[in-house]
Amino acid sequence: MTHRSDRTLDVRALARVEGEGAMHVRVRGGSVETVRLEIYEPPRFFEAFLRGRRYTEPPDITARICGICPVAYQMSACAAIEDACGVVVDGAIADLRRLLYCGEWIESHVLHIYLLHAPDFLGYPSAIDLARDHRDLVERGLALKKAGNDVMELIGGRAIHPVNVRVGGFYRAPTRQDIRALGEKLRVALDQALDTARWVAGFDFPDFHHDHEMLALTEPGRYAIERGTVVTTGGLAFPVTAFEEHVIEEHVAHSTALHAHLAGRGRYLTGPAARYTLNRAWLSPLSRQIADEVGLGVRCDNPYQSILVRAVEVVYAVEEALRLIEAYEPPAPPHVDVPPRAGMGFGATEAPRGVLFHRYGVDADGLITSARIVPPTSQNQASIEDDLRRFVADRLDLPDDQLTHQCEQAIRNYDPCISCATHFLDLTVDRS
Repeated sequence: MTHRSDRTLDVRALARVEGEGAMHVRVRGGSVETVRLEIYEPPRFFEAFLRGRRYTEPPDITARICGICPVAYQMSACAAIEDACGVVVDGAIADLRRLLYCGEWIESHVLHIYLLHAPDFLGYPSAIDLARDHRDLVERGLALKKAGNDVMELIGGRAIHPVNVRVGGFYRAPTRQDIRALGEKLRVALDQALDTARWVAGFDFPDFHHDHEMLALTEPGRYAIERGTVVTTGGLAFPVTAFEEHVIEEHVAHSTALHAHLAGRGRYLTGPAARYTLNRAWLSPLSRQIADEVGLGVRCDNPYQSILVRAVEVVYAVEEALRLIEAYEPPAPPHVDVPPRAGMGFGATEAPRGVLFHRYGVDADGLITSARIVPPTSQNQASIEDDLRRFVADRLDLPDDQLTHQCEQAIRNYDPCISCATHFLDLTVDRS
């Protein structure tokens, strides 16, 4: 089949991603001229309306940015506020935070694997269609997701926008008996997670690799989740306090979300593949074993195999939750005091989709003077567009409908949370 030298692919609303976005591909003269991942959700002004609020409020306010990953926003917000106030939270309270975060990793990754991404590999337009033929698979996914939700409900007070998180820790801590009952559910979930990884390993992954520099947090001794130092596959390493010196954001006309790049280095990728590549050594023995079994090497630079990494991280998160449950002793009190003081605070954690950075200025009265939030999806936009450009160039012989479908699947590899990415406050579009 001979491809047309001029063609345009437009997807006005991407399916099976979180939030609202579009894709535009323009081919001219047999070459890919433009590729745009268009984010057109209106700016949500979180950074603006945080200014003037009490320093204790960001965990509750920023949790509303995303209904799937509220804990990521709460933990990054707490870390930044506590840093501004000169307080370090460790011990049993920090362990309880990590346990809560494990619950979010489980529910978010499983949602993506079963309901958003697996239908692409199995030839179904949606998870509902998949369930008609493979009800047992979807039910397994829902059961595994519920295990993560149960963790969030017990520790956070509810699974969506938890209400038990506060600066300094928690309002209340679960009892030892409640935590151990949770452990019984997670032991069942561990078998489901292992079965999930083996199931995903049977998918047909296109041979497609990227050359992006990858960025993640690392914490020697354990797989980074709620804290760490920023490192890249290119050898760059810096503390979270220096994030804005290295990560530069700028607006582009086709997006209400900022694009990010590394100063003097260019585009980069954050998320599960980057996290795995930079932290594989700190996976648990069982998680490394299943990673080897499903065919993951020491790094993952095929975006289609990111679903494999997510499955391995589910195994790790369930294991890590069980470890924390086994050692659990209720912290008393469940929080440390965090008195206000004037200062600037920085925090970053590993949301399921990658590094999530927060920075807050606080005055002596405990009022927020400035706020900045850099979510994973906006950091990945330039890399997604670059991958799409190369992906389309190799598939110009495909009919428009097939090429469009495959481009949508390529975008879903990154599990973009588009609602999270809309934090830009000023947009100028040149319409001349």
